Amino acid sequence: MRITGFTCWLVDAEPGPKFIWRNGLPGSHGDIPPGTETRKGVIRMETDSGLVGALEVNRGESVLDLVRRRYHSFIGENPLLTERMWNLMWEIDRIEEIHMRSLGMLDILCWDVKSQAAKMPIYQMLGGNDPKIPAYASTVTWPTLGEYERYIKMSRDIGFTAFKLHAWGDVKRDIELSRALRQWVGPDPDLMFDGSAGWDYVDALEVGLALQGEGFLWYEEPMREFYLGSYAKLCEKLTIPVLAAETSDGVHWNMASWIEARALDMTRVSSFYKGGFTGSMKIAHMSESFGMRAQVHGMGLENAQLCAAISNNDYYEQLVINEEQIKGLDKLGPLAITDGYLNVSDAPGLGYQFDWDELDRAAVGKIEVTERLY
Repeated sequence: MRITGFTCWLVDAEPGPKFIWRNGLPGSHGDIPPGTETRKGVIRMETDSGLVGALEVNRGESVLDLVRRRYHSFIGENPLLTERMWNLMWEIDRIEEIHMRSLGMLDILCWDVKSQAAKMPIYQMLGGNDPKIPAYASTVTWPTLGEYERYIKMSRDIGFTAFKLHAWGDVKRDIELSRALRQWVGPDPDLMFDGSAGWDYVDALEVGLALQGEGFLWYEEPMREFYLGSYAKLCEKLTIPVLAAETSDGVHWNMASWIEARALDMTRVSSFYKGGFTGSMKIAHMSESFGMRAQVHGMGLENAQLCAAISNNDYYEQLVINEEQIKGLDKLGPLAITDGYLNVSDAPGLGYQFDWDELDRAAVGKIEVTERLY
């Protein structure tokens, strides 16, 4: 099998419901200039077998440019050789410094085609663990304690048994919220806290000590992920597992440095930050060899496949935003949450469905790559 071309469309997209993160971070609409539309990219990879890989991505303008300038290098390559393709993209990254969210796009397209060719679901081809995955309710940041209580109890009532806080970034208030969460849900549910890299070591330690007193399962990214020494010191002082290296570049090579420095207790994998399926599985297997869990970060069709493939991952992450969205989580098709679980489809391929003619009509930008330039 050979790759014969790529097509990338830039189209307007629905921005989704508005929500905020901790103080200082842009919210869900923070990258949308006033008076403009959200835009997404859709990429199609064509092969001489007639099978196509398809993917929807954010950052549409930059993705369109990357496909235009770099994807001609892959014309004629065999998409079934996913390890080779992953390394070819890594070589381009050496001079391109590809954005983390774009590094794994080619890998995901190749696995989409590979899965269709094999007539097997991606998660089984990656190893296969369990297609029924418990989900945790991952909060946005609501303005008041009362709103947290309302939406967390609403999430509990539809079946969630694990909950993660994205809080305000205020040490005292966040500790109060964390203790209240334990009271609201009782002693049994798993609880997590995401600091969103908001603190220095002193504040991170204070919050971490409070969380471990409440029996939280993990303490996620409390500080920026640049100086591993601070994370190593934090891990030494706390008994609660520290989950880190979520936004650090370098995939498994970088993760090896974190593990070697004893700067985390659990690792992070995701299709969009860790080089697609191939990069994420490298991290998951390496983590397992050190007796560590590799927690899958984020939602979506790609990360659902990772959750079903990886034995040392605990949960699928499901964002909870408002009453309408929470009550509609069982109506999300292949990503529906039912009684607190995600059931990953056994259908081959990634599962994106596009009307190519409609994309042509709606596109505000389009690029086609059909010839290898060198």
